[in-house]
Amino acid sequence: MFPGIKKAGRVQAAIRKGSERAAAAKWLQVVISKKWAILLVAVGFLLGRAVILESLMPFAAAYFAVIYFMRKDIYLWAGLSLVVGSWFAVTPAPMWIAMEIAVLYLLIRGLETYEKAELSTAPLLVFISTMLVQLFGVFIDNALGWYDFMLVAVEAGLGFVLTLVFIQAIPVLTMSKKTASLKNEEIICLMILLASVMTGAVGWVFYDMSAEHVMSRYMLLLFALAGGAPLAASVGVVAGLILSLADIHSIVQMSLLAFSGLLAGLLREGGKMAVAFGMLLGTSILSIYVGNQADVMSSTWESVAAAVLFMLTPRMMIRTIARYVPGTNEHAKSQHEYAKRVREVTAQRVSQYSEVFKQLSRSFGQLNGGEVAAKREEELGHFMNAVAERSCATCHRKNMCWEDKFYQTYKVMTEMMTTVEGDKVPAVNDIPRSWAAHCIKTNQVLSLMKSQYELYKNDMHWKKQIYDSRQLVADQLSGVSQVMEDLAREIKREGQTLHLQEEQIREALEGLGLSIQDIDVINLEEGNVEVEVYHLFGGGYDECRKIIAPLLSDILGEHIAVKSERRPERNGEPTLVVFGSAKEFEIETGIAGAAKGGDLLSGDSFTLVELGNGKYAVAISDGMGNGERARQESSAALSILQQLLQSGMDEKLAVKSVNSVLLLRSSDEVFATVDLALIDLNTAKTTFMKIGSTPSFIKRGNEVIPITANNLPIGILQDIDIDLVTMQLQPGDTLIMMSDGIYDAPGLAVNKEMWMKRVLGEMKTNDPQEMADALLETVVRHHDGAIIDDMTVVVARVDKHMPEWASFRWPGVSKIERPRTVS
Repeated sequence: MFPGIKKAGRVQAAIRKGSERAAAAKWLQVVISKKWAILLVAVGFLLGRAVILESLMPFAAAYFAVIYFMRKDIYLWAGLSLVVGSWFAVTPAPMWIAMEIAVLYLLIRGLETYEKAELSTAPLLVFISTMLVQLFGVFIDNALGWYDFMLVAVEAGLGFVLTLVFIQAIPVLTMSKKTASLKNEEIICLMILLASVMTGAVGWVFYDMSAEHVMSRYMLLLFALAGGAPLAASVGVVAGLILSLADIHSIVQMSLLAFSGLLAGLLREGGKMAVAFGMLLGTSILSIYVGNQADVMSSTWESVAAAVLFMLTPRMMIRTIARYVPGTNEHAKSQHEYAKRVREVTAQRVSQYSEVFKQLSRSFGQLNGGEVAAKREEELGHFMNAVAERSCATCHRKNMCWEDKFYQTYKVMTEMMTTVEGDKVPAVNDIPRSWAAHCIKTNQVLSLMKSQYELYKNDMHWKKQIYDSRQLVADQLSGVSQVMEDLAREIKREGQTLHLQEEQIREALEGLGLSIQDIDVINLEEGNVEVEVYHLFGGGYDECRKIIAPLLSDILGEHIAVKSERRPERNGEPTLVVFGSAKEFEIETGIAGAAKGGDLLSGDSFTLVELGNGKYAVAISDGMGNGERARQESSAALSILQQLLQSGMDEKLAVKSVNSVLLLRSSDEVFATVDLALIDLNTAKTTFMKIGSTPSFIKRGNEVIPITANNLPIGILQDIDIDLVTMQLQPGDTLIMMSDGIYDAPGLAVNKEMWMKRVLGEMKTNDPQEMADALLETVVRHHDGAIIDDMTVVVARVDKHMPEWASFRWPGVSKIERPRTVS
């Protein structure tokens, strides 16, 4: 067989297989739809048969209206089932039910003609149709007493209310509701719907067992195991109330079902057997109390039948119910799964955007140095050709020069261009003899070459500007891509299921007798732990720092400290305390400064901030000149730099971005220096970036170590070189950073670095604030009290972190297993 035929056969097979899968999916959807349709028709039959207060049948019209708007494909079957059900009611009334449905249908169709038929109008339509048909019946029977009119009003009102109930309950019954949890109103509406369905089974007896009693107790067991005692007791009250309205002899069912539901729900932790036992116990106790021997036996057998059905019910069905009930473990798990899916989708989208920015960065920065050099050679070639065409096109020696003596002509042209590039064009009398002997138009060629070279330089200048701008955009897009990639990784890491660790921490704290309102584990990554605890402690005991933090330190295997504490605004609300990893090192700082001439506004700016990624930033910026304009430039540089660093952008790229912003802010010659130190709080490894700034100094005991780098200030050139200096600090080291107003104080005749090392070495104090004040005072005294420039000094001392309270081991509390890091 030919390869083309084989390929065509494979394509046809793939198409056929895809069609089969689509057909199977469509068939499954049809089966599920038919399953719910059959269920709704069966519910319609029972609701059509349901009667309350001996003669009222308000369920049929309400149910038909809701089905018409929600499931228009089966409204005819639903209406037929309601009429058939009413035929088998205790007091059959198929004609009146059919009339109510017919009037309701005509009203809806009438509104549809004017496009006014909506689900929100269904309760009013049910009220009107029920009122009209029942009033017609009253007039036909000639029963015009006030009691009859009151019953009509009650039935119409019940129809109105039941329509509202069914609107909430039917989507829940058919599991077509999209939300992951149910509101309390929706749960109550579902209970009323199920209890109303049970009233349709009133009068059915099997072996002396009432069908509605078996069904109500079976429903009670389901909700007891799914939601516990509160939900089961509520189900018992609602079901007992509606059953008592359908049968006056079932008035005792309200208390019986409520009490047995409470007992069954309290035993839900024991599983199906325990729940069934609780229900049997509750029904038996109240049956003995209010009934005779026959009633006790009948109630017991009804409970046993419900328990048997309950034991045969698949656990998946109970889990499905529990997923929609707030407060259950299944609901919490489903919420975690939903949040995890949302995080995964979000992380995937962010990763896609990161890849888009990465591709854009590659597109903008695709020209490398070799390609740029090749393009420059090409431009030079075009330049030479342009000069040759304009100077040699009309020369009679053109063929001899460019064909017979090509290499010699090219050499002469190259020498001429070299002199033009070096701005060393010779005078007429100084032209080399070799040029004049070879070319009879030497002066004209040189003049033309000079004018063309000016155009060429201008053209190359703007092309370089474009290239530099492209490279800057490429770098910034790459930085944004990296930030988004880190964000996607953070989202994936936060998407890990941590509710097991939350429960373990809760049990450990409650074992110490602490009442915890809630616990949220944000991150368990080593070195970046973040745990939020909500509590209702009284003030004055500081349990968080003395008990909770040491306990967390023990079970997590690293030092944990209180990061922040937020008191409630109103009484009764919990206090939020955030616990996080205590860094290996801590920074103590001191600042001193003065404006030129004693003014209030200095052109220097500084920042001291923890970046949130385990690093601490110390930075000084000195704007050009003094006063408000210098202050604006220096503060803008530091503000943008701080935000970029906190977002996770690379240090070099952040400084380049600030440089570009300052260039674009104004056409004036404005620049600022940046002196930045990034201290790793876990290792004390420090990275220095000095952009036009003065040296910094590290005081280690009696030794003073200078840190220098030669870089231009930002805001001058488009492309700046950034040299990084990395040093390992030791506990007790003191970092001193200063503006030029401090460093240049000795004047030009003195070695400034030696002078500063001597001043710092003679200081006896180790307190950062005292050192900053002393250095500023020394400089001011050196100038006899005059402040000749803006002066700022920042001092930061690195110390080993010592926990305030030691961790302790509590018996029975095991170590927390950390989730694996998501790459």
